[in-house]
Amino acid sequence: MKFHELNIKGVFEIQLEPNIDERGFFMRTYDRESFQKQGLPTDWPQESHALTKNKGTVRGLHFLYPPYNEAKLIRMVGGEGFWVFLDLRKNSPTLGKWGTIILSAGKYNMLLIPKGFANGICALADDCHTLYHMDINYNDDAKGEIKWDDPELAIPWPIKKPKVLAPRDQSAQSFKEFLAKSGGGLVI
Repeated sequence: MKFHELNIKGVFEIQLEPNIDERGFFMRTYDRESFQKQGLPTDWPQESHALTKNKGTVRGLHFLYPPYNEAKLIRMVGGEGFWVFLDLRKNSPTLGKWGTIILSAGKYNMLLIPKGFANGICALADDCHTLYHMDINYNDDAKGEIKWDDPELAIPWPIKKPKVLAPRDQSAQSFKEFLAKSGGGLVI
């Protein structure tokens, strides 16, 4: 595994290294010791699997309010997705800053997002399968959303109009509304 910190401190792309031969491949997708050496979470008590059926579907920007905010380890096991991560940490020098990455089953890469971030995906293919490892159990009562296309954030999504957008994302708050509601960001 190779760890590459992205444009916001604490966010990592993890490049997996499959051993490929005529039979297929074998690869390690998690190694506690490697994660510990990077100072990253090593306890993942919950795993979820999401299917996004249609190319052009947007999910996000989603997060959980403290104390239920979670670190996530995200891997595409089918298809390809344009991922966005947005820093919501109140005292962070990068509050309101975002980054993007393409995750793909064929690229063998993962994304580690620490606590205090929102994230979202635009499916770049049909039938995108995503595995999420979380460092805390999910609490539906703590969920929050920020508008995926908030003009203040100016995220360069690969589409202008999603093929599918859930009601929770259609009625999401702006980043400015989030800051007012949360008292200036998430305290992690």
